[in-house]
This record gives sequence, C-alpha cells and structure tokens, in this order.
Amino acid sequence: MDKTFARLAALCASVFVVGTSEYLVAGLLPEVGADLEVSQGTAGQAVTAYALGVVIGGPVVTMLTARLPRKGLAIGLMLLFAAGSAVSALAPTFTVLLAGRVVSSLSHAAFLALALVMATGLVDEDKTGSAIATVASGFTVATLLGVPLGSLLGHAAGWRAPFWVLTALTLVAIALLAPVLPRQQAPATRPRDEIGVMLQKPVLLAVATTAVGFSGVAVVYTYITPLLTRVADFSPTAVSALLLAYGAGSFLGNLIAGRLTDKAMSQTVRGVFGGLTGVLAAIPLAVAWQPTAVLAVLVLGLLATATIAPLQGLIMRHAGAAPNLATAVNVGAFNLGVAAGSALGGLIVAAGALRFTGLAGAALSLLGLALTYLVLPRTRTGEHPDNPAVPTAA
Repeated sequence: MDKTFARLAALCASVFVVGTSEYLVAGLLPEVGADLEVSQGTAGQAVTAYALGVVIGGPVVTMLTARLPRKGLAIGLMLLFAAGSAVSALAPTFTVLLAGRVVSSLSHAAFLALALVMATGLVDEDKTGSAIATVASGFTVATLLGVPLGSLLGHAAGWRAPFWVLTALTLVAIALLAPVLPRQQAPATRPRDEIGVMLQKPVLLAVATTAVGFSGVAVVYTYITPLLTRVADFSPTAVSALLLAYGAGSFLGNLIAGRLTDKAMSQTVRGVFGGLTGVLAAIPLAVAWQPTAVLAVLVLGLLATATIAPLQGLIMRHAGAAPNLATAVNVGAFNLGVAAGSALGGLIVAAGALRFTGLAGAALSLLGLALTYLVLPRTRTGEHPDNPAVPTAA
C-alpha cells in the first residue's frame, strides 16, 4: 500500500472518530437527562460545553504543544480524546459528563489542525486541496454515519454504550496512526511566530469568512427536519432518506471541491459561496413543491462542506511556516459558525418564519462571498492568485 495513502487514510479515520463525538449527545438527550436526573435542556449543555472547548481550548492546546514532535503529539491528543470519552461513559453525574466532554473537546481542534497540516506535508503543493479534503471527509462520514449509528446504539443499549465504542475506536485509530505516521521534529517556529501569523489581516479575514459563510448553512440545516415535514409535507421516513442523501452529497462535494481547489482556489471558494447563496435564497420557494425541495436539499448537501478545502487552503496559503494556530482557530471558526447560525435560525423559527430561514442563510453566504474578495483580491495580468507558493496582497 502506498505510504502516503496509508497515512492520509489513518488521519481520515482518526478525524472520523473525533468528528462523531461532537454531536453524539444531541441524539441522546432524553436518555442522558433521565439517567443523570437533569432536564433535556440542561443535558443539551453537553453539546455547548464541547463546542466551547473546541473554540476556546483548541487554540490554547495548540499553542502549549507547539514545540512537541508531531507524531507523538498526534498520538497524545488521541489518547486525551480517549480519556475524555471514557470519563463521559463512566460519568455518575452530569457535572462529570461535562468534564469528560470538555477533556475530549480540548483535543478536537488541536488534533484536526495537526492532521490537516500533516496531510498537506505529505503531498506536493499542487495536491494540498485534495489532501485537506481527504482528511476532512472523516467529518462528513461522521455526520453521515457516525452520529446516526451512535444514536441508534444509545437508544438500544443505553447512552453510555456509544461513548465506550468511541473510546475503543479511538484506540483503534491510534493503532492505525502509530505505524504509518512519519517521525517529525517539532516545528522551528516559536509561539510568537504562530500568534504573529494569526494576527495577519489575510488570516483574520479568512477565519471570518469561514465563520460567516458556514453560519449560512447552519441557519437552514439545523432546522431542516421541521422545514421538510411542516412546510414541504414530507413524512419522517422520507426526511430520513433525504438527510442520508444530503450527507452523501456532502461527502462527494467535499472531495470534488478539494480537487478543484488544487486547480483554482479563488474560483472554487467563490463558486461555492455563489452556489450556496443561490440555493439558500431559493429554499423558501423550493419547499412549496416536493420535487424542487428534494433538488434543493441535494444541491445544498453538495455545497455545504465544499467550503472546507478552499477555506482551509486560504489559511494554509497565508500562514506559511507557522500554520498550526491559524488552522486550529479556523477549525473553531467552523464550530462558531454552526453555533451562530443555529442561534439565528432559532430566532427566525421562534418568530414563526421557519420557511424563510433560507433567506438569512443566503445573506450570510453572500457576506462570505464578499469577504473572499478581501482575502483573495483580484490580481493583475501575469500574477498567479491560485499558486500557494506566490504571496498575495492583503
């Protein structure tokens, strides 16, 4: 087996395990609440605690571990994740469950950032988009299979069972990583170098683009089930099938976008945001007729995660030799976008405008598109904006 393929596959499998954890509790709130004697609303804070750990703790852990050898760090972060999953599985109280979730979340952004940086180091410069998409596909598979299967297991065998399986899968992922990852010394960059890169205007703009653009998807996707059942009049079974198709589309769209990013980063990121703006704006009309509603869901699935490779490629381009902190912050920006979009969508739904969440999503995606012109400004003839090796102006 090709060494590069084996390494990318091991990183992808590890990202799948980590990605499954984030929303696992969301499908088990009744069981968690009943067992730990808290309300479902309180139980839902286990999702919030994890997200905050990713957004805040991820960059901190990345900075604290910046001078450690890369292979050992990857395995160490996965061990930390396994420990958090085991604590969650054993939790006698809700407070202990929160502690376990936070422990797991601390490795989430740091590991994903490390995995993305390591992946791009395994391939030639003109293949970095595909490498990013390959590793990130672990998250799309987690959404497609990991979270639903975890919820089914939790309903059948108790909410603790998925966390035990997650712990075991983490150890399997470590067993895959250990023999294939190359030994790499700690980067020569200092923490202040990482902070300096993070504070560059292009990097800050790229992170903002990630948060704003992805929140547009979250506004609609968070409430897509009631939208399809109450407005488009689909049955719950049909909605489940549509969501499965959405997840499959997301997996495919992510990989296609990775290949397109290798060829033309600027056009890819702008094309994705332009497409998202169009399909989100069309959703209020599309859900009036089931065939167009199906088409809108499928197109949204194809485009939703197609932002990952080009946006992370933007970060890699501007971060240069100190990409770890910027990448970790960008991972947090995706989570921040999900949280912000979900909150905005909740306000729209509470106001009785469920059908029109797409308009808010389209406005956010359009803002993301506008931001790309600041991150990737138009260049004069003879310049090469899509060559990562050529610096671009801010």
